Amino acid sequence: MRFCFKFRLRPSIIEGMRNQAEKTHEEPRGWAGLFSGPTRAVAVIIAVGIALHSANIYVASAVMPSVAGEVGGLSLYAWATTLFVFAAVLGSTATATLLGRAGTRTAYRSAILTVGAGTVVCALAPTMPVLLVGRALQGFGGGLLFALAYSLVRLVLEQRLWPYAMGLISAMWGVGTFSGPALGGTFAEIGQWRLAFWIIVPVTLFFAVWGGSHLPREAGRQAERPRVPFVSVGLLGGTVLVLSAVSVSSQVAVNAAGIGVALALLAAWVNHERRTRLRLLPAVTFGPDRRLRLLYGALALLMIAATPEIFISYFAQHLQGIGPLAAGYLATAIAAGWTTASLVLSGVERRRSLIVQVAPLVSALGLAVLVVVGPLHDASVIVIAGIAFGFVLLGWGIGMAWPHLSTAVLTAVPAEDQELAGASVTTVQLTAAAAGAAIGGAIANVAGFTDPGGVAGAGAAARWLYIAMLVAPLAAFVIVRAYARPRPLRAPAQVDAAAARS
Repeated sequence: MRFCFKFRLRPSIIEGMRNQAEKTHEEPRGWAGLFSGPTRAVAVIIAVGIALHSANIYVASAVMPSVAGEVGGLSLYAWATTLFVFAAVLGSTATATLLGRAGTRTAYRSAILTVGAGTVVCALAPTMPVLLVGRALQGFGGGLLFALAYSLVRLVLEQRLWPYAMGLISAMWGVGTFSGPALGGTFAEIGQWRLAFWIIVPVTLFFAVWGGSHLPREAGRQAERPRVPFVSVGLLGGTVLVLSAVSVSSQVAVNAAGIGVALALLAAWVNHERRTRLRLLPAVTFGPDRRLRLLYGALALLMIAATPEIFISYFAQHLQGIGPLAAGYLATAIAAGWTTASLVLSGVERRRSLIVQVAPLVSALGLAVLVVVGPLHDASVIVIAGIAFGFVLLGWGIGMAWPHLSTAVLTAVPAEDQELAGASVTTVQLTAAAAGAAIGGAIANVAGFTDPGGVAGAGAAARWLYIAMLVAPLAAFVIVRAYARPRPLRAPAQVDAAAARS
């Protein structure tokens, strides 16, 4: 006897099964998910924007010895980086306003064309002050691009792709750190440092056309247009400018006074952020839960730890006696470590806490190596290899931690402050980079970078710079340990998502 059972599934069940099958088929995971389908163009735009911004920082570090030799202004050496990064902070803080008023397409095109305009000014600069104007324009546009990259992650990509997008951002920062010194060093080697700037201009024009056309026009636009937090920007910017201004002095008393004024401005900024509704950091930063403060502190300290790379080209040329091109490639060692670690470890979730805690110690080990070999007036292969190894370790530690820390910031911010989440990471990173450049310039000048200068001044400046920067990763280690010590609570964004699924 044969039994035949017939049954009919409800249409809603069939549709649900079909949707699930299509979702499983259409949503590749990991890096494949980021670089497939409609997200591919967005990933390329993010990658190029970050690489362009970071390359512009380090092109200058490679050509500055040649620039100073041609147009003068050695005492303003660190300002080419400091002013650039300070302007980038201003650009990053203006991103939310520009995005809310113009949408992603117009905001992106405005940013990258500003970078192009500043690059043209740098290429034509007859004097150091004119070059600094161009660097400021480059930095402002780059800050816009940088913050827009984090905003695109939040606005366009699904949350499952965020760790990989953050890994991409961190890796491309390393790629820019690699390509900038190599590009600048190549043209400085043949006595054509201006071409290092000119070659960037076509890239900005191409991506203004192609990149803008692949971004949604209205995404990010708000009915109620956001305002710029001028008071917060002024206080934070003033902090960096004071540090930058006193960094050109070789007098310890002047630098000490400048640091005191900068700390007072920083305290005023924190107090203002606590009370105002128009702020640079999410409101939860100053609440009873200290986790977000710890995350920002760790990010800032890791960025400051990278400060010596600004001077590596100068030190290598004057202490190890190598040419601009070789010095430029030596400067890419930190990028090699940073990029590789970001790509390899950004998607690792099970050991994330251990990775983040070990990372600052790796960077500290790299700086310890540099303390030993960096100041040596020696062109031997062992010394140069030791310097490269130290910078690889320094970059590796930063690349290990950066994707995980920045992703943690995005997921720890409640829904009402999501607009500030991406921009806040950029603001902290760029402010720390500007402050690090100013502090590094002050240490170098006090140690003898400009007086007595030459080999003796470069050696003393290198020694004290590497020793001083060791404090940053060690302090970052203490902070990430404090962050990891309590059992992490579920982030507000994750709680909202869980509630929505239920």
